[in-house]
Amino acid sequence: MKLCVFGAMLLSLFLHVDTASAKTEILVYTAVEPNYLNLYKKGFESAYPDISISWVRDSTGVITARLLAEKDAPKADAVFGLAACSLLLLQKEGMLLPYKPEGYDKLSPRMRDNSEEPVWVAMNAWTSGMAINKPEMKKLGLPHPKSWADLADPRYKGLIAMPDPASSGTGYMNLAAWMQVMGEEKGWDYADALMANVKMLSHSGSKPGTMAAQGEIAIGIGSPAFMKPLLKRHAPIEIVFMEDGLGWEAEATAIIKTTDKADAARKLMDWTCSEAVGKIAADFSGLAGRPEFTTSEAKKAEELMIDNDLQWVAENRERLLKEWRNRYAR
Repeated sequence: MKLCVFGAMLLSLFLHVDTASAKTEILVYTAVEPNYLNLYKKGFESAYPDISISWVRDSTGVITARLLAEKDAPKADAVFGLAACSLLLLQKEGMLLPYKPEGYDKLSPRMRDNSEEPVWVAMNAWTSGMAINKPEMKKLGLPHPKSWADLADPRYKGLIAMPDPASSGTGYMNLAAWMQVMGEEKGWDYADALMANVKMLSHSGSKPGTMAAQGEIAIGIGSPAFMKPLLKRHAPIEIVFMEDGLGWEAEATAIIKTTDKADAARKLMDWTCSEAVGKIAADFSGLAGRPEFTTSEAKKAEELMIDNDLQWVAENRERLLKEWRNRYAR
């Protein structure tokens, strides 16, 4: 009897080891906010128990630069939750594997590559916005700004923090929006006026909102996606959408062409189009890839989103950032 029990235990152990060794691990580069990474990982691995995700996470600008630096010897199998314009840069370099995933047709046209051989799909979009510290503004006796134009008013000098376009996807999203809406000459004039009021440039898109919530700054330019959790913690801020137009970006997934785990990476693309991701994405930014999950509040922001040419944003990234650094590097 003891021998039978022992044999059964050995068989069970063998089967467990054999199953674990059969699991495919994919290396995924991401710019998703850290508090959502585990949620996405658990959701995907629950849907596909034979696949596990290993993340490499940083801000959009850093992940984009890393991927381009690794162009000749890519390490990642897939990219998840990176700005669509960054993925277009990778596509230009021939680094992405075309794939039309299951659920593609259920995504909003803004949230997918609409070419014949698509290379990316998005789980959500995020937009520009302001976090305004209400007690601080009351103490200063200043009205809350309502637009990009308001933010350039000299009375807000030294009261603003914003993400650096050179490192932050949110920062570059805003810069590209000014250039598209105003034209480049007026766009740079606007950037000069705004920067005269900016006290601090942050590495990430979430930092300015946090600074406003903590009273370190009166106005934090960023995205409402990063600011909503601050309201849940009863931060004394108001979230304001710029009434003269919101920059926006899509948080997207793609497959690295050189991967030897393409089947597993394709399943990640499929899952990006799923209901499960739509619900998580809606919780993050409100603007889900699948429109049925977009929140009523986010629909108000959607009405203010600019006509964003993501291809132009991608193609002009290096040029615009070079000019930005020349003007404002600190």
